Amino acid sequence: MEVSIVVPIYNERDNVEALYSALKSALQSMGCSYEIIMVDDGSFDGSYTVLSRLAAEDTCLKVIRFRRNFGQTAAMSAGFDNAKGDIIIPMDGDLQNDPADIPRLMEKIHEGYDVVSGWRRDRKDTFVTRKIPSMLANTLISRLTGVHLHDYGCTLKAYRREILDGINLYGEMHRFVPALASQFGAKVTELPVNHFPRLHGVSKYGISRTLRVVLDLMTVKFLMAYSTKPIQLFGKWGVYTILAGAGTGAMTLYMKLFEHFSMNRNPLLILTAFLLFMGVQFIVLGLLGELNARTYFESQGKPIYVVKDRINLG
Repeated sequence: MEVSIVVPIYNERDNVEALYSALKSALQSMGCSYEIIMVDDGSFDGSYTVLSRLAAEDTCLKVIRFRRNFGQTAAMSAGFDNAKGDIIIPMDGDLQNDPADIPRLMEKIHEGYDVVSGWRRDRKDTFVTRKIPSMLANTLISRLTGVHLHDYGCTLKAYRREILDGINLYGEMHRFVPALASQFGAKVTELPVNHFPRLHGVSKYGISRTLRVVLDLMTVKFLMAYSTKPIQLFGKWGVYTILAGAGTGAMTLYMKLFEHFSMNRNPLLILTAFLLFMGVQFIVLGLLGELNARTYFESQGKPIYVVKDRINLG
């Protein structure tokens, strides 16, 4: 199987059939072996009825149905887990992504890239509630992860299978896959893609998602920088805090000995105790993190490195 298309579906009854037809046209024009995996994420508008009918007529269309709505990341993860293609391409089910861009994504992959991220340069969404938060989020994510992309939120991307095999998705993590993949040495690029206004149905995205993205970004930053060495993060701050506590303690002692200022009336004494306590807490947290990191990697047999090629090693 050369390519797998993964499409999360949530209440997209009026878009499913048109999307399926456009995908078939684009994929057949490429002359490659393919499959389309549509994941019904607990739809209640009859989307599954349409999907079932289409799948009965075409074995290249695979359908997964959730018992309830688990979210876009879970739906994409289920599609990735069941995909058989060497190249996996997720996209939205609302007809805003263009299936005609799939051959261009494939060309970039064949040029040697591991991840090709779509960039909705001419995005057809509302400016205040969609474009502005997206621009701010993309700037923040790019700076914190070091992987500079214009449009992390574009679902239309292309991945080599081996890249996704090493990444587990939680929360809203699907948008951070290019950054996580870069941690393993993946070659990442982006490609301008078409974007259309929504014609049917209601958008499931809103400004309320911004907070969840920020929280997940903290997780991604930690995983990229400190997942195998948490003591270097928490221990560093622990040492800084203890040094600050030692400084305020020395100042408190100086005021007692040379300025005859009562220690029990000096707020620096309380600050000293607080800083020393927090410093110890940070170091202990780092040590516990080290234990958890070792348990995570060793219990699953996960290495802390990724090998790209082997020669004469099987």
